[in-house]
Amino acid sequence: MDIQALETFIKTAELLHFGKASRACNLSPSALTRTIQRMEEEVGHPLFLRDNRSVALTDHGERLLAYALSAVQEWQLFQESIASIDDKVTGTLSIFASITAVYSLLPELLEACRSAYPDVQLALRTGAAETAIDQVLSGEIDLAVAALPDQKPARLEFMPLAETPLVFIAQQPPKHLDFSQVPLIVPQSGVARQRLDLWLKQQAVVPRISTEVSGNEALIAMVRLGAGIGIVPQLALERSPLRDEVRVVANAPALAPYVVGLCAGKRSLKRPAVQAMWQLAKTL
Repeated sequence: MDIQALETFIKTAELLHFGKASRACNLSPSALTRTIQRMEEEVGHPLFLRDNRSVALTDHGERLLAYALSAVQEWQLFQESIASIDDKVTGTLSIFASITAVYSLLPELLEACRSAYPDVQLALRTGAAETAIDQVLSGEIDLAVAALPDQKPARLEFMPLAETPLVFIAQQPPKHLDFSQVPLIVPQSGVARQRLDLWLKQQAVVPRISTEVSGNEALIAMVRLGAGIGIVPQLALERSPLRDEVRVVANAPALAPYVVGLCAGKRSLKRPAVQAMWQLAKTL
């Protein structure tokens, strides 16, 4: 299998949609299908389960994805190591961040990278912050802005960028806050959810969870609709276009603050482009 085929497979596995993947890879749908079919012939097993409604990876597809991510990363490292002999940093650098982080924490860093390393192609992706570390550890993303987990994985490097309190918000804060009675809007996963769950357990409170959401922006929007009380980093609230339409709950419990930083896998940091961005972040 060549690197281009592996990259095509990775994009298809990421999108789980052959039409979207063909457009993202600049291939015709038939060309992409032929590429996947050739890979399935080489592997000897189907890589995707497809029907009229959905696409999913098979077990063999999951195993090939792990191999493909590692192989493409090693190829990028090799290419960049050759370029670095001439003191020229090149390659593609993928960065994942929430919308809040893109607006508040990344502009200066991205501009500095463009100025210092014009031959590095930046690939910026946005999404829910709680998925960032998993994507870094899998090798799908080179760098991400994420909250520092209470137990940092050994394979993860973390550089603090900002600290922000976790605040409870509501459309109309109740006079008496009883978590067993008021509906809660909570993140599906992540540091804020873990700390809230721990506090509720310590207080022996069985919460009334009305909605689980992915991403701080979605949570703030649900609170603004009056669906319940939510918990978000204050930084996300301050950057939200809905910040004036919700209120911080004054009598809410104080949880440990949220440390936001740049994270990378230790293996990814061997790549010159990733290391260059990491050093830029340190100087800024």
